[in-house]
Amino acid sequence: MDQGRNLDSQFHSPPHLQGKVYPEDKRTADELSAVCRGTKVSVQGRDVIGLLSPSKISAVPLPRQFWKAGSCDSGFRVDKVSVQDGENYAHVHPMFLHSNATSHKWVFGAIAELLDNAIDEIQNGATLVLVDRTVSPRDGSPALLIQDDGGGMGPEALRHCMSFGFSDKRSKAAIGQYGNGFKTSTMRLGADVVVFSRHKGDRGHSQSIGLLSYTFLTRTGCNRIVVPMVDYEFDEITRTVGSTHLYNSDYFDSNLSLILKWSPYSTEADLLKQFDDIGSHGTKVIIFNLWLTDGQIPELDFDSDPTDICIGGDMKKVTSKPQWKPLNERHIANRLHYSLRVYLSILYLRLPDSFMIILRGQAVERHNIADDLKHIEYILYRPQSGGTVEGEVVTTIGFLKEAPNVSIDGFNIYHKNRLILVSSRGNGRGLGVVGVLETNFIEPTHNKQDFERTSLFQKLEVRLKEMAKEYWYYHCGLIGYQVRPKHLMSEPLGNGHNLGSNLKRKAADLLEIRRERQLAGAGDTFLDELGNPEIGAVYIDQNQWGGPDAESMIEEHRKLRTKCVEVEKSEQELRDKLAKLGIELENTQKEYAQLLAKSRFLERSSKRGCKY
Repeated sequence: MDQGRNLDSQFHSPPHLQGKVYPEDKRTADELSAVCRGTKVSVQGRDVIGLLSPSKISAVPLPRQFWKAGSCDSGFRVDKVSVQDGENYAHVHPMFLHSNATSHKWVFGAIAELLDNAIDEIQNGATLVLVDRTVSPRDGSPALLIQDDGGGMGPEALRHCMSFGFSDKRSKAAIGQYGNGFKTSTMRLGADVVVFSRHKGDRGHSQSIGLLSYTFLTRTGCNRIVVPMVDYEFDEITRTVGSTHLYNSDYFDSNLSLILKWSPYSTEADLLKQFDDIGSHGTKVIIFNLWLTDGQIPELDFDSDPTDICIGGDMKKVTSKPQWKPLNERHIANRLHYSLRVYLSILYLRLPDSFMIILRGQAVERHNIADDLKHIEYILYRPQSGGTVEGEVVTTIGFLKEAPNVSIDGFNIYHKNRLILVSSRGNGRGLGVVGVLETNFIEPTHNKQDFERTSLFQKLEVRLKEMAKEYWYYHCGLIGYQVRPKHLMSEPLGNGHNLGSNLKRKAADLLEIRRERQLAGAGDTFLDELGNPEIGAVYIDQNQWGGPDAESMIEEHRKLRTKCVEVEKSEQELRDKLAKLGIELENTQKEYAQLLAKSRFLERSSKRGCKY
């Protein structure tokens, strides 16, 4: 270990023991030599379990397939949990790392979880997050790199990150909230992860390193989770690293030896070199020993496209007419399932212009699904219970521009700016109808790929199905389908409501909806029930409102529409006048340029005449 050290040889441990699941104590190196074997030693009159020195290494390799890595015959030992000093402590077994990670059925969902942490760092000055392939210097195997230039994590924050259930994100806008995402996502992507973080705190800059290694815990037969960590002081002016001066250096050396043995870096110099491109603050996450599929190929494909990360063999099967199949296969709705670049382009509803997602060296261009729609409507939904509004959401709905030649439909549902669920109705009647909405009044599941099945979400699901049917019946004629006869518009929907009754308008709320529309990035073109152009028309759910008399509301709506048409006409006249004035100005500028050139020519000719 000392052979690779080229810095001050006296290092000291962090304020807490390097592993977060049991009580912390100040211990000597000898007392810490009984790790993972469960050997009891006496410290300050109490029996504790040693944590930091590995037991005999098992010859049984860890299965490389994720879904096989949690088998009960993996070599872990299950010991009795002892009572220490009359107190009970909950011990977390290493197999929990695997079972906890099974919440992610999709590897891109795990990557998105890590990007959420970078997005939450925007409030701390983050301007970018890098996602790329890197190589383990120990064996040359591929690894996944995710790095941001946010505020970074100090020693205590990194320990919370490596622990379970700790979260210091108090902002209502923060995506993360459970204190579990880092563990589930990294362990779903690979067997091991090493974290490098530099942070500026009240006492200056610190840089910390932590290793969460399922391989280490498996091969050494640990019966509880051990997370070795080391901390340094960083001088930003001299760019040098020094000791923390907190505890005896034996603590530091014990943890460093584990990190050097089980991480991709075999010397301390190589380990510290990872901070060179972090800057004065930020975090770098390297996930190595990436999982393989059952076919022994990497789950993450870095080779098919040098500018992308793909899921090998995961192209979604497309069922459509043969002549439409190429169009459907190329569509973003299909490609997002296997292309990380496409998925990241729609992952966040909005991002500051100052923030970029860089994938494989190239910026990810944000894509708004609403821009792919035609014949757009904006529908306000306010579910009520007992006379109280439970939530509010504006849905942008329309036909895909490629309709009717696409076999795609459904809704992209966001929560706090983050895409949670892409729901597809899978119904032949309604193909091409797509909606986008942000629902902050319902909570997502822990893996952020679905919503909790609460009554509020179930109401939303029912309403979205109705919404798609309503839109289809009234607008299908715009894309070449036969318009349904009016007398059939009263066909009952799933909840017994008539289709026509759901489409009543409330013009008095027009200004409020315009505000909602602007927040949703909406445009200005609307259509009425018959597909005629209409200005400012928005559907309101009368089922939840119990609004005013329909006839008076329609009359008021007609008056407002007439005024809107007049305003639009005046606006068009002003545009025409402006265009005409622009042409006149351009002609005048050309004439002026000609006269100026002629004047200068005459002036030069006059001077020549005077000379001779």
